[in-house]
Amino acid sequence: MAEVSSNSGLLTVHLVTPDRLLLEATAVSVELPSSSGYMEALYGAAPLLSELGAGEVRLHGGTSGDQVFFVAWGFVEVLPERVTILAETAMPPSEIDVEEARQELALGETMWNEAGDDGKKYEYANLMTRQAEEKLASAKDTGTKD
Repeated sequence: MAEVSSNSGLLTVHLVTPDRLLLEATAVSVELPSSSGYMEALYGAAPLLSELGAGEVRLHGGTSGDQVFFVAWGFVEVLPERVTILAETAMPPSEIDVEEARQELALGETMWNEAGDDGKKYEYANLMTRQAEEKLASAKDTGTKD
């Protein structure tokens, strides 16, 4: 894997899923959806390990210019010169199947309505619904046909 010289002012960014290395690039900054909200990593940032939420990773500047990827669940490691994103799901917005995301949203809402007093069912339904909503928002922001 290519590393960037320590005085370049650019972060090396790796976006990895269980089945592929989706991205290896540099960026001036990286916006990330953590489980507690969005954060931004810049060159020289203090080390951080965080749970990844569902939403968009946005790279600004660097070797590939501005890029956007939908991600859901996993972990992100931020080091002063590198950001490594380990995501359960990751894809460019152009690869999002809008109809499938709508079906996931409907299923999540149905599961939520049927959860009764089961807290674990509510939590799972909320996660499913959030992921589907973020997918649809990501597809809409990039003009993916629906």
